[in-house]
Amino acid sequence: MNIDTINNNIIKLFNSEQAWFFKVIPYELINDSVKILCFSSQMPNQDELEVLLNKTVIFEKVEEKQLIELLNKYYRIKVDKTNILSTNINKISTDFFEQLLEESISLGASDIHLEPSEKWAKVRFRIDGKLIERNTLDLYKYAELINRIKIKSNLDISEKRLPQDGRILTEVNSIKLDLRISIIPSLNGEKIVLRLLGTNAEHLDLNKLGFTTTNLESYLIGTKKNNGIILISGPTGSGKTTTLYATLKMLNKPDVNIMTIEDPVEYTLNGITQVQVKESIGLTFAASLRSFLRQDPDIIMIGEIRDKETAELAIRASLTGHLVLSTIHTNSAWGTINRLKDMGIAPFLISDTLNTSVAQRLIRTLCPVCKQRILENDLDIQIRNYFNKDDKLQLYKPVGCEQCYYTGYYGRKAIYEVINVDHTIKSLIKQDDTSGNVNAATFNTLQDNALAMFKDGITSWEEVYTILISK
Repeated sequence: MNIDTINNNIIKLFNSEQAWFFKVIPYELINDSVKILCFSSQMPNQDELEVLLNKTVIFEKVEEKQLIELLNKYYRIKVDKTNILSTNINKISTDFFEQLLEESISLGASDIHLEPSEKWAKVRFRIDGKLIERNTLDLYKYAELINRIKIKSNLDISEKRLPQDGRILTEVNSIKLDLRISIIPSLNGEKIVLRLLGTNAEHLDLNKLGFTTTNLESYLIGTKKNNGIILISGPTGSGKTTTLYATLKMLNKPDVNIMTIEDPVEYTLNGITQVQVKESIGLTFAASLRSFLRQDPDIIMIGEIRDKETAELAIRASLTGHLVLSTIHTNSAWGTINRLKDMGIAPFLISDTLNTSVAQRLIRTLCPVCKQRILENDLDIQIRNYFNKDDKLQLYKPVGCEQCYYTGYYGRKAIYEVINVDHTIKSLIKQDDTSGNVNAATFNTLQDNALAMFKDGITSWEEVYTILISK
């Protein structure tokens, strides 16, 4: 039973309201029967469901937490335009903050932006990497909301001149949330950004992140080594940390000592020692890494290599028999090598320690309900030039419907560029010659993988083009 990739035609047996009302998810059709997931502690009315579907219903019991996560994944709650989150600023009630979080979860938002202007404040959600405005507040209600958030995150409500950072641990629809709060003074008042972090990494799986078979095989070669450095690069919000957590989950064994230093800690991993950066008291990446080396670790994860000192300590750790995983800000897997050189790391040290370099991006996937087929005859000449005449194309474009909130997209998928640093590449790095690396190596680039997604009808040309022009 693969409940992580349920066919869209089966999902459409229920609409969002029906699925949430009965607390069920259909996942398999067998002739005139349908298998349905339900709470292990509470069975829905079978007769009602069979009348609704005109099929025989077979129940499969799952834990409540798992079912709620799947409901949030497959059935985004359609928000009533007259509810608390409508654009009518006169209908804001005292439980606005709770309902704000409920809607953000139902929409799959990663961040909530609360931004004041001269006459009102607006609420925007970042959904699938894009900001979408949801409603407006009058400034009086906005001030109340700021104070409530400050109190919940143990911040100073009287301080309005300096930036403040806080944290709220809460639970919404049986989903535990770790909210990271950032408040900064602006011309029209305080702006707040809430980052929504999950606290459970059980759902993370390297096989489901977007690796192609070839890329995954190359990546796993690096994770099986006892020492060396694995670096994942990409812009902010490209899923680097998620890939690291999925890797740590795979490597987490009773006979392995894993330690992480992060800013912030995004998921809780049982059996792993996780440390939160606190630069205000001197607990930096570099300071923590020095202490880690005295804790007898097998694997070390550093949230980000930001400077030469951290890079040098990571290299030292790898040279002394540790497997080190981290992220770095570059545009490509090859750019990672040049970035380390720019930090002042000698080429021979990079060659001796770097075993895998990965670059990744997140691409929005088209809504399966409303995406529209593009005929090859209608393709722009610029687009045709990227494909061969013999290519079998299934191209689609975004349209927009109620299911995807009229964006044309539903969810995101990662694409990867993986370089396994073999003897040939090590030799080129030592010679301080990376100009010929792309020709010397055989791997699929980010651009190759993005075009493959467009060719297979998974995403749009607009999403792919942003990857192509960044080459």
